Amino acid sequence: MLLSALRILKETGLLLLDELPDTADASQSFGELIGFRRRTNFGDMFEVISLPQPHNLAYTSIALPLHTDLPNQELIPGYQFLHAYKNSASGGASVFADGFRICADLQDEAPADLELLRTVPVPFRFHDDNNDIRRRRPLISQRPDGSFDYFVFNAHIADLPDMDTELLYDFYRAYKALMHRIREPKYTVRYRLRPGEMVAFDNSRVLHGRDAFDPGSGERHYRGYYLERNEVDSRIRVLSRN
Repeated sequence: MLLSALRILKETGLLLLDELPDTADASQSFGELIGFRRRTNFGDMFEVISLPQPHNLAYTSIALPLHTDLPNQELIPGYQFLHAYKNSASGGASVFADGFRICADLQDEAPADLELLRTVPVPFRFHDDNNDIRRRRPLISQRPDGSFDYFVFNAHIADLPDMDTELLYDFYRAYKALMHRIREPKYTVRYRLRPGEMVAFDNSRVLHGRDAFDPGSGERHYRGYYLERNEVDSRIRVLSRN
C-alpha cells in the first residue's frame, strides 16, 4: 500500500491520504515509514494555526494565493505533507495547481516567456527577528532532455528585483502573464480536507494555497513537514525489491 501511494505521489505530484488516527503525531508516524524529515527555520514539524502576531501568511485566516514553499532556501523542500488534525472551521479549502502543466502550456503558447522565466534568476528572501535567508533562482528549471525539474512561484517572498532595466520590463511582462495563467480555474483543484485526512504534494512542482476561513467558527489545526525527493525515491526502490 505504501509503495502504491508513493508511486502515485511521484507520478502525479499529489496524493490524498485518509483515515489517519485521531492523534497529533499521526502524520509524523506516516512520514517515519518513508524517511527523515527536512528541518527548516520553521522546525522539522510546523503547526498551521491562526496566530495573533503571525510572521508568515500561513498563520493567519486569510486566503493564501497559490505558491511554492521556501524558494528562498538553498535547496527547495521536496515533498510537503499536510495533516488536517482538526478542521471544524468554515471555509479554508485547499487549492492546488500542477506547475508542470502550466510550464508545458507556456512552452507551447508563449515560448519567449518560458525562456525568460527559465533563465532570469529571481531573488527570494524570508526574514524575521532570527533569520534572513536568501536565494536567487529562475522560476523554471529544465533537464537536458527537456523535461521540467522544478517550477517555483512565491510572490510574497520575492525580493526587490535587481536586474537590468531593459530586462526588467520584459521579465515582468512574462511574470504578469504567468501570474494570470496560474489563476486560471482549468489548472486548479480545490478540496476541503476533513479531520484525519492528509495531503502530500511535490513542492517543486505543485503550487498550493487555500481559501480564507472563519477562525471563530471552529478549530483549524494543520500539522506539516517536508521530506526530500531522494527520501521518497529511496523508499520506492527499497519497497520495489519485493
